[in-house]
Amino acid sequence: MEPWILVTLAAAAVQTLRFSLQKRLKSLGLSTAGATFSRFVFAFPLAITAASLLIAQDGRGMPDLSLRFWLFAIAGGLGQIIATFCTVALFSERSFAVGIAFTKTETVQVALFGLIMLGETVSPPGMLAIFIGLVGVVILSRPPQDIGQVRSRWLNRGIVLGLLAGGFFAISAIGYRGATMAIARDDVLLRAVLALACVTSFQASIMVVWLAWREPGQISKVLATWRATVWVGLTGVAGSLGWFVAFTLQNAAYVRSLGQVELLFSFLVSVLIFREQPSRFEVLGISLLVISIVMIVQIA
Repeated sequence: MEPWILVTLAAAAVQTLRFSLQKRLKSLGLSTAGATFSRFVFAFPLAITAASLLIAQDGRGMPDLSLRFWLFAIAGGLGQIIATFCTVALFSERSFAVGIAFTKTETVQVALFGLIMLGETVSPPGMLAIFIGLVGVVILSRPPQDIGQVRSRWLNRGIVLGLLAGGFFAISAIGYRGATMAIARDDVLLRAVLALACVTSFQASIMVVWLAWREPGQISKVLATWRATVWVGLTGVAGSLGWFVAFTLQNAAYVRSLGQVELLFSFLVSVLIFREQPSRFEVLGISLLVISIVMIVQIA
């Protein structure tokens, strides 16, 4: 099995754990921004330490980081922050599994952004696999039916948040792949960890400024509840490292398409931990996603 496949599967599993931990932060009095901040504040010191060790081991000093690198890194970092905001907000709209599913429109959007920003194409069979996955997401995106209340089936706050999250996650994925490709070193792990360290440091700094300006009490709440929030940061940096390595090795569209396996993991978390009962539409949608994932593994 290709290394990028193993790394992607591991990253998806860790990210599912991180989302489940992050969902619980709402009960600790953290806002959406506070829960998002916890994702970065404990991650960047670990990433910086790992990058420093790898650079020292390499023995050639700090690689040159070009303007192209920083443009991609900043775009990816901002995209992930906004996408995480949207994803955390989704938790109050639908069940855990379906909330994550909304973001999976990313797989189509990342193929488009990859073509525009990096000139990377996806084969026709690959696009078919991505489309099948998208159909599964659309089925999963059906809003709940409220008795006695008429609601639009497709136009609702949840699906708008999901589309936005998917779009910004796509920008994030392309930004991270572009950043790792802009580092002139052969060592895949060094490129991935260095890019991760730069991005997470930028993200933590931006979030500190934002929270100090808009929600000053949230910073102290995140630090006061460190026993819970630190695990979000640890799982966040572990999952991000996996994604960065995978983006270094493979086309971002294929990586994120295979990453849909995260939905299967979140579905199990939803049923086994949060005791949420799936509908027949959710089961159908997840079945289509399984078909899409199997096709991606065979094609890429």
